[in-house]
Amino acid sequence: MSLSDFVGIPHADLGRDRAGCDCYGLLRLVYAEDLGIALPSFTGAYATCAEHAQIAALLAGEAAAGPWQPVETVRPYDALLFRVGRHDCHVAVAVDRARMLHVHARSRAVIVPRADLTWRDRFSAAFRHEALL
Repeated sequence: MSLSDFVGIPHADLGRDRAGCDCYGLLRLVYAEDLGIALPSFTGAYATCAEHAQIAALLAGEAAAGPWQPVETVRPYDALLFRVGRHDCHVAVAVDRARMLHVHARSRAVIVPRADLTWRDRFSAAFRHEALL
């Protein structure tokens, strides 16, 4: 498969399949279908994507406990973390060093440049799953 095969999946709060995904659900779906890596669902950890503080705490806990390692040089399938407001709570999947796959509220999954005006100044960190190290 190619990451472009995920383009067009609609946004859905707590979505975890091709019928609709939130940003973490898209990461989870990509990892399952393309890499055979099962990520936890977290569907009970937050009620909607508007709960930025809860999502940020969840992602920070995952980054601290593993299986994610922070990386400086981005490779395909790395998880990219972005700020929304004051919280690091939006996740995208690296397509390559310059582009990312993501889905955001009221949209569909798209591939955009990481330097896109909406996201470039919100980038927080890149993480690689231990299975890809």
